[in-house]
Amino acid sequence: MSSLILIDLFLTFLKIGFVSFGGGYAMIPVIEAEVVSKHGWMTTQEFTDVIAVASMSPGPIATNSAVFVGYNTAGLAGAIFSTLGSVLPSIIIILIIAMFFYQMHEHKLVKSAFYGLRPIITGLILYAAIRFAISNNVIGAISVHTITLFAIFSLSLFALIRLKMNPILVLFISGIAGIIFFT
Repeated sequence: MSSLILIDLFLTFLKIGFVSFGGGYAMIPVIEAEVVSKHGWMTTQEFTDVIAVASMSPGPIATNSAVFVGYNTAGLAGAIFSTLGSVLPSIIIILIIAMFFYQMHEHKLVKSAFYGLRPIITGLILYAAIRFAISNNVIGAISVHTITLFAIFSLSLFALIRLKMNPILVLFISGIAGIIFFT
């Protein structure tokens, strides 16, 4: 294994970590662009599988994704370097913000900037969901498979919003539904 790949993994996830506004789900398109399109470390299907597992695993999805991508690319060392690159920016930024935020959090420009970031975060999350639906052929030809996936999605959304079910329980039930309908 080349040390260059480890440095590349570290720098890639360091860059991603520095632009991770809105949390991991909002960063899925950025991670995908780097991992699939730019570096070719994974196919779109492999990346989709990584995101599915990373979202069900404990911890932040961006960090979990870094672990899986790094491990898939360069083994344990790759997982370590990717993870360090992913979390280091957050540590640095949080330390800097902690020093200044308390003094500036009531400033009109700071409040306005955070208010302005909300719609783009929602848009990035929606974009990631649509990209996964397209890459898994959920959007396209209507089939029993597509209808079943849409039903699981709709019932999960209903359970989360109207029934206020615990997201972990909804994930578990959706996984069981996937086993039942797609095995």
